[in-house]
Parts: sequence; structure tokens; C-alpha cells
Amino acid sequence: MNEDIYCQGCGGPIQSEAPDKMGYVPQSTLEKYELDDILCKRCFRLKNYNETQSVEVTDDDFLQMVSSISQKKGLVIHIIDVFDIEGSILSSLHRVVGDNQTILVVNKIDLLPKSTNQQQLKQWIQSTVKSLGLSFLDVYLISSTKGHGFEDLISDVEKLRKGQDVYVVGTTNVGKSTFINRIIKQATGLNEVITTSYFPGTTLGFIEIPLDDSALLIDTPGIVNREQISHYLDETDLKIITPKKEIKPRVYQLNSEQTLFIGGLARIDFLKGERQSFICYFANDLTIHRTKLSNADDLYNNHLGKLLSPPSESSLKSLGKLQSQSYKVPNKKVDFVFPGLGWITISEGDVTVDIHSSKHVSPMMRSSLY
Repeated sequence: MNEDIYCQGCGGPIQSEAPDKMGYVPQSTLEKYELDDILCKRCFRLKNYNETQSVEVTDDDFLQMVSSISQKKGLVIHIIDVFDIEGSILSSLHRVVGDNQTILVVNKIDLLPKSTNQQQLKQWIQSTVKSLGLSFLDVYLISSTKGHGFEDLISDVEKLRKGQDVYVVGTTNVGKSTFINRIIKQATGLNEVITTSYFPGTTLGFIEIPLDDSALLIDTPGIVNREQISHYLDETDLKIITPKKEIKPRVYQLNSEQTLFIGGLARIDFLKGERQSFICYFANDLTIHRTKLSNADDLYNNHLGKLLSPPSESSLKSLGKLQSQSYKVPNKKVDFVFPGLGWITISEGDVTVDIHSSKHVSPMMRSSLY
């Protein structure tokens, strides 16, 4: 084990004894290259060929590693995904960060429709996190890929950290590594220093980047929330459900006794109520099918993985068949959220629906974001 050398891509300790464990690099490679910027075999394959390799790191390993922050001193940046707020916010954040001051950074705002009122969005998020018993110094809306909101954020972080280290925490796939790459690029001009990908769990250990002579910016492993659908999909399906550009809301005028399928990954049955709009916020590449409720079961049983796709056959083995739950919609506008996938907005009214999703992915009803 080369205990003082760490992978530049994932932060895992470099070793050349166990190919199936984190940080593996063949001994011959160690002897050839500069050790300061070496990539482990897993990160090299991910960066150059977009291939993933499983390593023996458990969900608890990640959580225990990140929770060590509570024993340290610094400013904590908690990054969440605006497209998956409920799935990416850490309800156990205080356990992870201890008494350290924390700011909330809401990433990927470039995916929301341009008509989104950012001040109203910020107020909605502040109300949501307060209802979860969480508190932050402030909330920032950013896009790591586009650079939106970075100037104000970086300026405030510099003031708030008071010379201390800065820790970046979040669940898998919220864009932590892209966020840090953006900061490094603005500071040094270097691109893609940290390994990024669609795949959950890319960062396996702490990755330290100097902020100045005495403090570090530290990327931490993503904490796994198994209720996010991304953990049950294969590479092809993940690319389909992951938004890459501004979401175009799709509006369906439904009568009662009609059904919408979100690929074959989710389903909403309009059981009772006046004709109204169902507004769908999902990745633009994800197909939506409308049918009569009386035809829905046959369509699902006969066309899952074909017309109703994704899931692929391999993803279906992990997800299992859809399970349903009934909801009575209160007299206000609500969203039905599928963690890691998207949401459907329903106008206020006397409405009853059945929501179908994988047993692993618990849908929820919330006050509408819009």
C-alpha cells in the first residue's frame, strides 16, 4: 500500500495489491508516471472510456468517512440537486457536519425552465429545508456546468470560511465534483481535475485542493440515498433519465380514468376529478405515454421495456415491477415527486390519483415548486 499517495480522480489511497479494491494501480504504472497526478485504474477507465468498475466500498463506509467532518473545523457546503431536492437533501446533515457552519448550494438551476422566478424558488427551498428541521447560513442557486451564481458564492465563501478548510458534502450525483472542477478552473484554468460521470459513487475518498497556504477545499464521497432511482438503472437508462439541458415542461389535459406512463419507470392514474392539466417535469429524452386507465395494465404487461422504455431488462431486475399508492389531492397545487426522476404538477381541486413506482423509490406529494 502506498499510503501517502491518493488518486487524483476519486481520492482513494493508491495500492497495487488488490485489483478489486479502491485505488488500484499496477506496480508497473507506479514506476512509470509522476505520482502527484496519478489516476487509479477505475478512474482512468471512467475518464477515458466511460467504463465503471465496482469496488468494495459500502454505503456505511461512505457515511462514516464523511461523518468525520463533525470532528473537524471548517465551513461546510451542502450541495443538492434542484431537480431532485427531496432525494438529495441530507436530513441527517447535523450528524455529518456537527457544529460547523453550513451553507446550502442548489445546483443545476440551468435545467429549470428559463421562466423560473429564482427569488420565489429560493424562498420555496428555504421553507422546505426549514420544515425538515435544517438551518443554513444562506441558500445559493448555481449551475456548476454553466457557472451561474459562482461569483457571489465564491466571494461569500471566502468571507465565511474565516481562513478555515471548506468541505463539500452531498448525496451521489448532485454535481459535487463538477462544482469543484468549476472552482479549480476559475482559480487555475485547469479543466476536469476531478473525475466526473453519470455514475453514483465516483468519488471514493477525500480529495484535497489547496485554497491558500493554510487551508484546503475538500471534495467528499457522495452519501448514498437508496431511494434515488439512479442506483437501480444501468448506464444506458441513466443517460436517458439524466437531464442535460433546460427541461421543457410537457402538459397533458386529462380526464378522469386516464393514465400517464413515464417510460416504464413510473405511472400516474387519474381516478377522480374534473378535467385538468398534468404538467410533467422530466428529462426531455424520457418518453411519456397517455392511455385509458382501462388499457394501462395490459400496456404495462405487454410493452414494458419496449414502448414503455426505460427500463431495460437489466434495470428491471434491480427495480422490480411498479407498486401503487393512492393519494387524495388537497385543495392546492401539488407536485408528485419521483426521487431522481422528476415530478408531475397537478392543479388544485377534488382529485384522487394512484401513483405507481418501484418499491425502492418512494414517491411523495409536496406543495408545488411553481
